[in-house]
Amino acid sequence: MKFINIQIYTILLVLNVLSLRIYSQSKISLNSSDIVWKLKPQAEVGQDSLKIFTSNYSDTNWVKAVVPGTIFNSYVVSGVEKDPNFGDNIYQVDKAKYDRSFWYRSEFSVPENFTKDIIWLNFEGINREGDIYLNGKKLATLNGMMQRGKFDITKLVHRNEKNVLAILVSIPKQPLNNYGSPTYISSAGWDWMPYVPGLNSGITDDVYLSNTNKITIVDPWIHTDLPSNGRADLEIKVDLKNSSAQNQEGILTGVIMPGNITFSKKINLDANGLTSIKLSKEQFPELAIQNPKLWWPNGYGDPNLYTCQFTFKIGEVVSDAQKVTFGIKKYTYDTEGGVLHVSISGKRVFLKGGNWGMSEYMLRCRGDEYDLKVKLHKEMNYNIIRNWLGSTTDDEFYEACDKYGIMVWDDFWLNANPNLPLDIHVFNNNVVEKIKRVRNHASIAVWCGDNEGVPQAPLNGWIAENIKTFDNNNRHYQPCSNTGNLSGSGLWGNKDPRFYFTKYPAAYVGTGDGPGWGLRTEIGTAVFPNIESFKKFIPEKDWWPRNDMWDKHFFGQKAFNASPDNYDKSITERYGKPNNLEEYTTKAQLLNIETNKAMYEGWLDHMWEDASGIMTWMSQSSYPSMVWQTYDYYYDLTGAYWGVKSACEPLHIQWNPVNNSVKVINTTGTDFKNLNAEAVVYNLDGKQVTKYNQKAVVDSYSNTATESFVIPFYSNQKDLAFQKNVVASSTDGGNTRDITDGDSNSRWASKSTDDEWIYVDLENEYVVNRVVLNWENAYGKEYKIQISTDAKNWTDASIIKDGKSGLQTISFDEMKARYVRMLGVKRGSGWGYSLYDFKVFGAETNTNSSDLNPVHFIRLKLKDAQNKLISENFYWRGTNMKDFTELNKLPKAKVDVSTKVVKENGKYVVKSKVSSPSGIAFGVHIQVLNDKDGTQILPVIVSDSYFTLLKGESKEITIEFDEALLKNGEKPLVKAVPYNK
Repeated sequence: MKFINIQIYTILLVLNVLSLRIYSQSKISLNSSDIVWKLKPQAEVGQDSLKIFTSNYSDTNWVKAVVPGTIFNSYVVSGVEKDPNFGDNIYQVDKAKYDRSFWYRSEFSVPENFTKDIIWLNFEGINREGDIYLNGKKLATLNGMMQRGKFDITKLVHRNEKNVLAILVSIPKQPLNNYGSPTYISSAGWDWMPYVPGLNSGITDDVYLSNTNKITIVDPWIHTDLPSNGRADLEIKVDLKNSSAQNQEGILTGVIMPGNITFSKKINLDANGLTSIKLSKEQFPELAIQNPKLWWPNGYGDPNLYTCQFTFKIGEVVSDAQKVTFGIKKYTYDTEGGVLHVSISGKRVFLKGGNWGMSEYMLRCRGDEYDLKVKLHKEMNYNIIRNWLGSTTDDEFYEACDKYGIMVWDDFWLNANPNLPLDIHVFNNNVVEKIKRVRNHASIAVWCGDNEGVPQAPLNGWIAENIKTFDNNNRHYQPCSNTGNLSGSGLWGNKDPRFYFTKYPAAYVGTGDGPGWGLRTEIGTAVFPNIESFKKFIPEKDWWPRNDMWDKHFFGQKAFNASPDNYDKSITERYGKPNNLEEYTTKAQLLNIETNKAMYEGWLDHMWEDASGIMTWMSQSSYPSMVWQTYDYYYDLTGAYWGVKSACEPLHIQWNPVNNSVKVINTTGTDFKNLNAEAVVYNLDGKQVTKYNQKAVVDSYSNTATESFVIPFYSNQKDLAFQKNVVASSTDGGNTRDITDGDSNSRWASKSTDDEWIYVDLENEYVVNRVVLNWENAYGKEYKIQISTDAKNWTDASIIKDGKSGLQTISFDEMKARYVRMLGVKRGSGWGYSLYDFKVFGAETNTNSSDLNPVHFIRLKLKDAQNKLISENFYWRGTNMKDFTELNKLPKAKVDVSTKVVKENGKYVVKSKVSSPSGIAFGVHIQVLNDKDGTQILPVIVSDSYFTLLKGESKEITIEFDEALLKNGEKPLVKAVPYNK
């Protein structure tokens, strides 16, 4: 019996391969890599417009076109325009040359093996509108970049001579936001990319010929349901188009792999009609799959995928075939506590991801490059990408997300402004097309209607109905990207790391649902690149100091939301004023690590209380710039990349810089028992400060944040307010000095009005960063902590909007103060404000300087029960937590590198051991260079960088890159450079 099953399996496999081979022979690309395309402005074609449809037309003065691609990019590739990435070249382009209609023209022959009944001409996307002509006859107009075209050209094509294909492409109407939609809205310029001449108009997706018989398969759709994770019920919907004038009968067959699940159905088709077929387990019990291999997001399990090969035959002749890839999963959603939560196959998923503004600002990202971009997201331990404004439309993006377990929050093409597209019906048609094109992808997790707004009527209702009709409500529809059980969007500029841990990391817009961590779909910071990348796009004369050319690449007023001035200030405050570009870029990477790691760790620290996810703005770079990226435009891995990669580890140990708690974060589908958590504190000389070291055995359950211990930095900290004088606006119980007497049983109370205050005179000026209030039941619901040096001019240090009774710790950035005040805004009871204690702590009073340096290190380790290292984390901390300038006094360090290089499957795999024999090597940056010319090899996948080695320590590093990046005789050279070089 086993032998017979193997025989049947082999025969089916052979038939499957044969049908695939037949189908692949029946599809011929018409992209510019296969035929020649030319283009020319419509206005310059003039009276030749009829002649261009003839095969003897001379197009020698036309520009060679890149298809798929944009008109402006074709001129760049042809050398007519200077490199738009460099300097301010793109700002110097005459927009009028491209902001108009263009003709595309090509000639093709019909392959001899096109022997089936119908020859089809297929378009996958034109931005924004295209009139399509074949041999002088207009076939149709495609409108909207998602609109597909499939045209029967059997009677129009010449079998024995060239065929002329011409497309008149028109640019989107302006303003793009939202009148020009559906289109790539940011093409008209944003605060992270310049205006693109021609607004990215062109033939922006694949063009190809296909050959079938009379019956074609249209948009097969596989819906998966999970009664339990031990069984999947598949429901298959397929449309069959009969293009003949006669009724037809044939057999639809499907083969699902793995599992070799085969089904077939005889179907009668009406002449010139479309027949919808629905297949379910009631008809085909084999569509109930036992113990399916589920598709899981990155970190929660393997992203298992299935394929279904559809074939339609009339008799023994294959009329059409299509192959669909899908994943078995079930998305569910809840809004417990006013926060959107996403679950998959019964498991809540903490969302860790980033926004893609565009895959590339001139739509030059194609094919395998998507695999690289998404793989880098997997390497950063992300599990979701937000396709912001639906700006990425290529199939390869979704295929890569399926492959690497990256969910997609998928927007449509609307942004904030309360206006409708000029043609709402075209917009709606493109919505339907998008859903149909991508709905089989397991990665689609959320549909979103509008960026920072709600789609105007009637579009909001139409989108919701389209999702219900064409996606079976399989995925949640979120009308607005930052409200409706979400916590807003922004901020987009860097903050002190403690900001992300402190109630509440405020959003910039969209906070109508109240404060909280919640699900934040946008938050970010400027991210300066490494010096090698900077020099690729900024002219040498503009390298230093900061100038207007930097702003052209969005480090200035053009990207004011990124707060570049504050970014500058933070580098100087924390690491010392840079004297040149090299110092600036080096110190910037430390800031990048700090800020980006803290964003994710701040949310993870509050996982499910009330945080459910965070998406940084942005996780990849579409234009060479200094803002909002992890890896940069050239795929160099900045400090932001490494901060994110560390924070987003599926099983992760982390430190809270506000309360010094150390937690084990488990964003996996697995429970872990008897883990060993450890914290070791080192001074700048590399010696342990053992009084702060901690250890604990921890059980870490799936989807939890579990506290291991608290590092006792505050254990002997002095209360600066102890027994100091106090002044209040009123007293209606107790005495003012009762809040600084050290007795938590005595209290002060104000009159029963909202606008009351009380302040402590510290008697001297201190740098303060924390206040502890011990409230009686008559507490402050809303209040401010303010500081002053003269008791007349007050500055807000912190604003509390959800105060509670009991002990409350309020941390804030270090500020110089002699006077510290609680200013009541709104009482939490019918009584006044009543405090047992008012304590103030300052930066320089944390510990005795004899046992802890002003800057010191924290190394966390998490090991399993067998003592295998699972997670390691490293921080630098200051007694003044905004001042790390002592790092600049570290003795110079030299590291040793030993390397072994092998070739595997078209890749170089480089294994290096990096050692520090003589002292601390802080922030070791890893690069791979070409040994012949010293240039950086990119892109590369690197296991670690910006790590710190103590004296005598070493680390194993693995580096991988494509073999094609090196030519004959060239070899990779691993460069390891510490901050204290």
